[in-house]
Amino acid sequence: MKLVFTRFSVVLPTLILCLVTCKAPVNNKSGKPDDTRWIEELTIAQLQKGYKDGKYTVKDVVKVYLDRINEIDKNGPKLNSVIEVNPDALSIAEEIDKEIAKGKSAGPLLGVPVILKDNIDTHDKMPATAGATALRNSFPKTDSYVARKLREAGAVIIAKSNLSEWANFRAKMSSSGWSGIGGQTKNPYVLDRNPCGSSSGSGVAVSANLCMFAIGTETNGSIVCPSNNNGIVGIKPTVGLISRSGIIPISFTQDTPGPMARTVEDAAIALGALTGIDSSDSKTIASQGKSYTDYTKYLRKDGLKGKRIGLLKKSMGFSDSVDTLMTKAVAFLKSNGADVVNIELPKLPNYEDASSTVMLYEFKDGLNKYFKKTGVDSPVKNIKDLIEFNKSDSVELRYFDQSLLEQADKKGDLNSDEYKTALAVMTKATREDGIDKVMNTYKLDAIIAPTGSPAWKTDLILGDHFVGGSSSLAAISGYPAITVPMGFIDDLPVGITFFGKAWNEPVLLEIAYSYEQGTKHRKIPNYKISD
Repeated sequence: MKLVFTRFSVVLPTLILCLVTCKAPVNNKSGKPDDTRWIEELTIAQLQKGYKDGKYTVKDVVKVYLDRINEIDKNGPKLNSVIEVNPDALSIAEEIDKEIAKGKSAGPLLGVPVILKDNIDTHDKMPATAGATALRNSFPKTDSYVARKLREAGAVIIAKSNLSEWANFRAKMSSSGWSGIGGQTKNPYVLDRNPCGSSSGSGVAVSANLCMFAIGTETNGSIVCPSNNNGIVGIKPTVGLISRSGIIPISFTQDTPGPMARTVEDAAIALGALTGIDSSDSKTIASQGKSYTDYTKYLRKDGLKGKRIGLLKKSMGFSDSVDTLMTKAVAFLKSNGADVVNIELPKLPNYEDASSTVMLYEFKDGLNKYFKKTGVDSPVKNIKDLIEFNKSDSVELRYFDQSLLEQADKKGDLNSDEYKTALAVMTKATREDGIDKVMNTYKLDAIIAPTGSPAWKTDLILGDHFVGGSSSLAAISGYPAITVPMGFIDDLPVGITFFGKAWNEPVLLEIAYSYEQGTKHRKIPNYKISD
């Protein structure tokens, strides 16, 4: 959660790419079999073709990613994007290789290494900590829905990623990507710049090619902002498209997990593997008949042709450089058959303040329920315990306070009139009177806006330095958004966001894919040190 309004357990040996039985990959950039760079920018389709052709095994690939985590994340540039490596990752990969050898190769994510944000439960040897020292030894008794779906699809969960602690719902002022357990995550393009958050480690790990794709979560900006800052694709789905059960919550109304990848195609493949009705999450009931298990059928290079797109002018003006890139993006959209029109939002009540109120109530309710349901070995059993634990911890309050935890603890239950009023205000303003009304009035297929500014310098004293962003409308409404790299300002990437009505992921994917394929702005980060 990032308001735009605002153990590493194994020590890997010296880097060796392949076992004796491993065939050197044909796309090895250096020609050296011990060079892990061959895996950079590899897509899911290319990976699985390599398995089919016998160029490498799942174990080979998983080991390369583990080596890169050791080389780049824990040594080298020290990106600090990974909190915990799965100690069973290689053995899991070996089991998948055995299944492939038997001809049982099935699943859209077969042999695909993935990293999960560390607020997502996995029933294995990795805890789910939300980055908080209080949950350092909190080992979930069951997989989250997302983890289960990934395993069923054939994916290998290789690690858990660092994040803004408690998904950034702890202090009003904080540095995105910092947590008590993981410390500060770095931006892979310029190391003293911020990765944004709260899905900081997920965004950085994808960008630095430490996994094939990652799963983040968003309440407001936590997928799209780190995707923006780290030059990748992020999908924030309609709330309810993917179950939240087994995810440490902030807001029942706004929370959603989503895929973060280097390409729209990979993100679409991951999205389809995660959808479905879950009896443990009532929000998913509404996705009946509106979700798909394969979104790749909507990936068309001519997906812009005939689309009517609204440019949200209010979201611009915070940066001349970003505006220049948006102008170029609009010109590209038009040249590829889209009709782009300037749009304005009607005057709306303060839905951002209403959302803040709702989150305080829902965070207290959801977090207390999570603690009670999981029954994990933890020194805290509710939000009040958490507040007291942090006061006595040597790390937790070193840089930032816990004002949001304290505010949430003072709130009543979800029968409160204040909660009900705020919920009604924010949903009506952003849905019926907001996105739905604007898209109907202008007859739009999608709305576009700059995702955010280039990454600011990380500051553990004064916190984040946001200039602008466009996540709130889609986030608070619970509607879908996709961000795609739009270009660079100096050495830093920025993105463009496509958003629209509920369950409109297919149309947004058509548009986003066509834009991506025609522009190809994604670049591999170089881990630059500021002058």
